[in-house]
Amino acid sequence: MYLHLGQDSIVAFDEIIGIFDLDTSTVSKATRDYLKRAEREGRVVTVSAELPKSFIVCKSGGGGTVVYVSQISTATLLKRAGFIGSLSNI
Repeated sequence: MYLHLGQDSIVAFDEIIGIFDLDTSTVSKATRDYLKRAEREGRVVTVSAELPKSFIVCKSGGGGTVVYVSQISTATLLKRAGFIGSLSNI
């Protein structure tokens, strides 16, 4: 299965490492440093020119990671993935 990240970007579920909210996660210096390093290394893909709300860390083919920056909120991405629906079954 695939997750639509916005615009023309989709990723396979098995490639997703994590989905993070930009507002809450970038409070941490470690997260800001990680995103800066990924940007310098060319591993960041901006999905849309709109205001970013989330970032998605995915496995890449070479064993590294790719960071997608999306205008879609984490709640919407998790709903699209069916993750929230599966939590209600617990």
